[in-house]
Amino acid sequence: MSDMLINGEFTQGHAVESIPVIDPATEEELGEVPRGGGEDAEDAVRAALDAFAEWRTTPAWERATLLHEVANKIEANFDDLAVLLTQEEGKPLPENEEELDWTLNTFHYYAELARHDQGRFIPPGDPGQINFVIKEPYGVVACILPWNYPLLLMAWKVAPALAAGNTVVIKPSELTPLSTLRLAELAFDGLPPGVVNIVTGYGREVGEPLVRHPDVRVIAFTGSVKTGQHIASIAAPMMKKLHLELGGKDPMVIGPDMRAEMDTAVRALAYAALLNAGQVCTSTERVYVHESMYGPFSEELASFVGDLRLGNGLDEDTDIGPMIDGRFREKVEAHIRDAVDRGARILVGGRRPHRFERGYFFEPTVLVNADHSMLIMREETFGPTIPIMPYRDFDEAIRLCNDSQYGLGASLMSHDARLVKRFFENVKAGTIWINDPLTDNYAGPFGGMKMTGGGRELGQEGFDEFREVKHVHWDIEGGLKDYWYPY
Repeated sequence: MSDMLINGEFTQGHAVESIPVIDPATEEELGEVPRGGGEDAEDAVRAALDAFAEWRTTPAWERATLLHEVANKIEANFDDLAVLLTQEEGKPLPENEEELDWTLNTFHYYAELARHDQGRFIPPGDPGQINFVIKEPYGVVACILPWNYPLLLMAWKVAPALAAGNTVVIKPSELTPLSTLRLAELAFDGLPPGVVNIVTGYGREVGEPLVRHPDVRVIAFTGSVKTGQHIASIAAPMMKKLHLELGGKDPMVIGPDMRAEMDTAVRALAYAALLNAGQVCTSTERVYVHESMYGPFSEELASFVGDLRLGNGLDEDTDIGPMIDGRFREKVEAHIRDAVDRGARILVGGRRPHRFERGYFFEPTVLVNADHSMLIMREETFGPTIPIMPYRDFDEAIRLCNDSQYGLGASLMSHDARLVKRFFENVKAGTIWINDPLTDNYAGPFGGMKMTGGGRELGQEGFDEFREVKHVHWDIEGGLKDYWYPY
C-alpha cells in the first residue's frame, strides 16, 4: 500500500480500509492507498499549520532553491513517473511525458518568481511618509485535485502556494493517487516536514473536512461545477479564499478562409478535441464550421479521426488511450444517444470497440447536424466526441460560442485578422487560442469566466492567488495633523 504523507512521514494514518487503484486500460489493480478520513485531514492541517510559521519566514532565495530541487528530482525520475502516470490515468505515454515536463518547469518558474516579488512601493500622500504594499501568504492551503492531469494540476497549485510561503495539504483524486504519492516520495523529501502533506480518500471523507477546517484559509480546487458550488457553500460563512476552476464546454470556430487549409484545421481540431480521450477541461467540445465548407470539412475530419489508433497508453503506436472509468464512458454514451435522438448523425465512432476485452475504451466520435438543443452541445461531455454545427456568418458564430454557462477557453482557426480581432474581443472566455489550440504559457494566466469560476493559475496572476495584500501607511515624521479633532 502507498501511504499518505503527513508531517514528513509516510503513514496509513487512521485508515482501516484501502482504496484500490485501477489501470483503465486493463481494469487490473495497480495498487491501493489508505482510505483516509477526517482525523487524517485534521493531522495534516495541524502539521501544515505548525510548519507555516517557519516556512513563511524562510528567505525567498532559500524557498526558490528548494523548489528548483523539487523540479530537478522530478526530472531525474522522469521516465518512471511517466510510466506510472500512464498506467494510472490512461493517456498515451507522450502526453504524460508532456505533463511531467510542464510539472517540473512549473516548479522552476515559480521558484524564480518567488525570488524577486513580494510587493511594491507606491507614491506617498505627503512628504515624510512611506506607503508600500506587502503580499503575504495566507497560511494553510488545501489543494483538491482532479484525476485527468494529477501532477500538472497539482504543480499549478502547489508550486505558487509554496513559493508564496504557504504550506499545503493535497487531496489527490481517489482514481489517480499513486503518481502524486510517488512524486512526493521522490521530490518532496527535501522540504521541511509539514510543508507538504498528502491525504488520500474520497471527497466527502477527506475533501469536505479540509474545506470545513477553520485553519485552512485557501481552497484550491479543479473539478465539476456541482462540487465547486458545494465547496463554495461550505466556505462562504468562513470567508475562505476560493480558487476554483470548474470545467468548460469550449468551442472552436473554423473560419471561412480555412477552406484552403482544411487539413491543418482538421488536425488542430482532432488534437484539441481528443487529447487525453477528450478528458481535458479545455477540450474542444463543440465545433462551428462555416456553411460553405461544412460538408467537406466534416467528411475530412471523420476520415482523419477514423484512422486514429486506440490502445494501451504504453504502446508506441497508440494515439488515444482509454477513458478513466466506466461511469465517464456511460456519460459519453448518454450524450451521443440524446444527440442522435434529436437528429444528429454519427459519421464515425460512437461505440465501444469490440477488439478490447477489457479497458474503458471508446471510439472517437464525429457527429454532424448538432444543435444547441442537445446535451452534447450544452453540458460538459468529457470524452472523445466532436459534435459539429454549421454557422451562416461570423456574428452567429460568436453568438453560438457565448451561448453557454461556461467560459474557460475558445479557439479560432483563421488567418483573417479582422475575424481574429472580433473573436478575442467578443467571445467570453478566459483563454483565446488562435490557430494553436490547447497550448499554455508559464507566464500567462489560465482560468475561466462565468460558471467556470474566477481563479487563475500560471503567471503572476497564479502567484497572487495565494497571497493576500496588505497596505502599509507609515508617517515617519509623526506629529499633529491639522485635520484631526477638534475641527
